[in-house]
Amino acid sequence: MIMKESAFHTPPASSSKPSVSLYHSHLRTTFKGLCHSLSTPEAPVSQFLGIKYASVPARFRQSKLFASYPSVVDASHHGPICPQSKFSSLESELFGLSLSGEDVKELLPKTTALKHDEFECLNLNITCPAGASLSSERYPVMLWIHGGGNRGSGSSWLYDGGSIVKKSIESGKPVVLVTVNFRLGFLGFASSPAIREDNKLAGDEGVGNYGLRDQRTAMEWVHHYISDFGGDPSNVTLFGESTGAADILCHLHSTYNEHRPLFHRAIVQSPMLELDIPNVHSAGWQLSRIMCALNVHSVEDLRAVDVDQLVALNQNFRAVDDGLFFAKGWKEALYPVEVEAAPKHHIVNGHLDVPELEALSHHPDHRHLRLPHLHTSSHVRSRSRSPRPPPQHTVRSNQPLMIGDCGAESLQWTLPASLWTGPAVVRRLRAICQSLSKSTALLRAYDITSYTPADELCERILELINDARFAWPTECIARHAKAERGGKGVFRYVFDQESPQRGVPHHAVDLMYLFDTVPLPALASATPPDSFASSPDVEMSPTGSLTPSTPEMCFGSGSETSEDDVDGRMSPDYGFGGIEVDEEWGVPVVDTYAYNRVRDAIQSRWIAFAHGEAPWSPSSSLSSSHPPSSSDEKVFVFGPEGETGERSLSIFDGRRRRKVWREALEPLGMAVVQKVGVELCNGPPESSVGLVKVKVKMNPMKNTSDCLA
Repeated sequence: MIMKESAFHTPPASSSKPSVSLYHSHLRTTFKGLCHSLSTPEAPVSQFLGIKYASVPARFRQSKLFASYPSVVDASHHGPICPQSKFSSLESELFGLSLSGEDVKELLPKTTALKHDEFECLNLNITCPAGASLSSERYPVMLWIHGGGNRGSGSSWLYDGGSIVKKSIESGKPVVLVTVNFRLGFLGFASSPAIREDNKLAGDEGVGNYGLRDQRTAMEWVHHYISDFGGDPSNVTLFGESTGAADILCHLHSTYNEHRPLFHRAIVQSPMLELDIPNVHSAGWQLSRIMCALNVHSVEDLRAVDVDQLVALNQNFRAVDDGLFFAKGWKEALYPVEVEAAPKHHIVNGHLDVPELEALSHHPDHRHLRLPHLHTSSHVRSRSRSPRPPPQHTVRSNQPLMIGDCGAESLQWTLPASLWTGPAVVRRLRAICQSLSKSTALLRAYDITSYTPADELCERILELINDARFAWPTECIARHAKAERGGKGVFRYVFDQESPQRGVPHHAVDLMYLFDTVPLPALASATPPDSFASSPDVEMSPTGSLTPSTPEMCFGSGSETSEDDVDGRMSPDYGFGGIEVDEEWGVPVVDTYAYNRVRDAIQSRWIAFAHGEAPWSPSSSLSSSHPPSSSDEKVFVFGPEGETGERSLSIFDGRRRRKVWREALEPLGMAVVQKVGVELCNGPPESSVGLVKVKVKMNPMKNTSDCLA
């Protein structure tokens, strides 16, 4: 019997929380925090908000560690965040929440209106087991780096750490969770030779990357002062999503991490890293155009410009290679050099990689894999070229790494993708690839022609964007990191669980399950099939959801019946088609059982990893002395339809278009593929769009989202 729960799952609220006090012996101050609303006698949780960790001497200057506090510090509310442009809310873009509804407003925390302050935005929030400071034991620290590009903050209610910390206490593996605010966009990354010289006179090292260095300063603060909150400074895990995940990759390959690492493992969720990071002179050229628009002529004048005027420019400034922050050879350490077309059976990281092509060709949803076109294409494989030797570099990022992506990351670019026409896409891709054979292979792989019907073209463009900007780069980072670490210490996952609101695994949907803070629509209460519920290998978790005691237990589409066979149900149809933005979302097929199962799985794996355990695949254990063979490699899957567990690489081949990557993307190289992704995301030139009003039609069976990067 299916029953309905209340209309929304209530996130933690900040009002009417009892206060708690913590005396910090090193800082000689008392922090007045809060008892978290999720706290229970069995799992007591405390929270300390808005703690200043660094000061900003001036605009475009590096932050300085802050450690001078009054005798009593009010840590009961969030501090200011970095000034940013006013857009539609993250809640609306990421998860489809309409904040105009009174029912939703009542359930959301009361701290959503955060003050913006350029010079007081460097603060952090600590969620920890209550009384942890009094315990002789120190717990692992999880430090969250938020995404969002030019906007967002670590103080958003989306990233409240209460659920994770409570889960960690209940599972007997307590953690301390820290979220951090840092400078963003123009304020966090503007760079030029003039600013470098000006900062050098003030004693600053390097230029640009202020946001990245803010994060590094936060790590310094945690290293020095987290122990009094119960955290272990010698056991810190960075985790972040999207541009926050890209920032973590920058830290992994920085000179600071080479010489004085301040974190011990990293979780990289859906990284969106652009490899074409400019040098100081290139960044200065971009800045000079802005200065001309602002009619300013010196660094001093630029520092005097009102912050709201700078933020309104909404310029996408990111990391800069200033010759100091990044370690030598960092690009080659992230991605391999251009990979030539690989033979059908080729060596990957020292192991023979044999694609399960025949099994995939019988997949009922093989059209979305685009593999039939490659079966008959021999022009790529016909070239015989000797593989290039591996690059020589000095970067050695040996921290254990978890990395993965969501199944439908590119849906946030549905609108620009819908503006392309078949002939325009073909012309643009040929111009970018500058090779008729390579562009033909790319177009054939994604089934794009000048005559592709308009109602199918958007979906295929989104598939290409998804692979070019997220899925393939994530795979390249994972494989290269594994090779650097001798085949161990890298854990790959795919997140294909649907969003309860939108019914697809869109960008950042994993955060909904990880932090468990988003108000949920009415979910049907369902129980697993009798055969699954009665299995002796299934245990009930403390929250009442089912948790498998063996990694092979699963249910729903994607179940693996054999280590070597590809199940025909494994690859879901994500529905990359367009959306009708003014229509209501369709009813998703996520019940309470599926939601709880995936939430418990992702939280428990993240917590186990923070404790230094292998989150899955014992053959790839952190302490393993021998790299696993390709037949032993495992990928952890989250979803669809509540499925969780370890799967073989043959299953992974069906979840992602790996065959397409090898034959269509690798010959182009990462730089060209990233350019393809960015160009398609930008949409066609305005002249080619004309005055035609485009309305994207939603397929009610294929819900999509227009969410934030």
